[in-house]
Amino acid sequence: MKAGRFWAWVVFALGAAYFFIPLIATVEFSMRMRRGEYSFDAYKVVLGDARFQATFGYSVLAAIFTIIVGVLIVVPAAYWIRLRLPQLRPIVEFITLLPLVIPAIVIVFGYIRMYGSNSPLPFLATDTGTNALLVIGYATLALPYMYRAVDTGLRTIDVRTLTEAAQILGAGWGTIITRVILPNVLIAVLSGAFLTFAIVIGEFTMASLLNRPAFGPYLQNIGANRAYEPAALAIIAFAITWGCMSLIQILSRFAPRSANRPN
Repeated sequence: MKAGRFWAWVVFALGAAYFFIPLIATVEFSMRMRRGEYSFDAYKVVLGDARFQATFGYSVLAAIFTIIVGVLIVVPAAYWIRLRLPQLRPIVEFITLLPLVIPAIVIVFGYIRMYGSNSPLPFLATDTGTNALLVIGYATLALPYMYRAVDTGLRTIDVRTLTEAAQILGAGWGTIITRVILPNVLIAVLSGAFLTFAIVIGEFTMASLLNRPAFGPYLQNIGANRAYEPAALAIIAFAITWGCMSLIQILSRFAPRSANRPN
C-alpha cells in the first residue's frame, strides 16, 4: 500500500514538473527584458501596445457575439431533441463532433469559395459580412463544447415535467425556453460560454485567412518579430484560458445534481 502511494506521488511530481517547469521558465524569461534585473517591462509594453488593445477588444467582441449565436442555436435545439426527438440524438451528437475533425482551414476556404467577391453572395467583399462569417465560423468551432455543456445541463433537470407545468400555466414555447429552461441550465450555458471565449481569443487560422484584426494573428505576429514580448503574451493568454477554466469549475459547484430522471 505504501509502495503504491509512493509511486503515485512520483507520477504526480513528474506530471507537475512537466507542466510547471516550462511555465516557470517562460515567466522568468518574460521578466528579463531589462538587462541585469527582473522587471515587468515586457508586460507593460504589451499591455500598452495599441495593437494589443485593438485586437484583444476585437476578439472579445467576436467572442460575445459567438456566445450569443451559440446559445440561440444550441439551447433550443438541445431542448427540443431531449423533449420530442430523442431518436435524433446520435445523429446530432455526430454532427456536433465534426468541427473537431474538420480543420478550420477547410471552413475558411469554403467561405472564400462560396462567399468571395465573385460569388452570388459576396459577404467577404465587406467588413460587416466578413465579421459575420467569422462569428459563424467561431460558433461552429465551439459547437462541440457548447452543445455538450448544454446537453449535460438538461440531463440534470426534468425537462418534460417543467414543460408540461409551463404549458398548463399558458406559457408558449418561447417563454418556456427563455424563462423556464434557460434559467435552469444557466450554469451549463456559462460553462460552454467560457470555453467558447477561450477558443475565440486564441484562434488564428480563420482570423488570419479572413484578414481580421483579431488577437490570434497578433500573437503570431509578435512571436515572429519580438523576443520578450511573446513570452509575456503567452503568460497573459495562459492566464485568460485558465481563468475561464477556473470559472467553469467554480460555477459547476452550483449546478444542480442529476436525479437520474428519464426524459
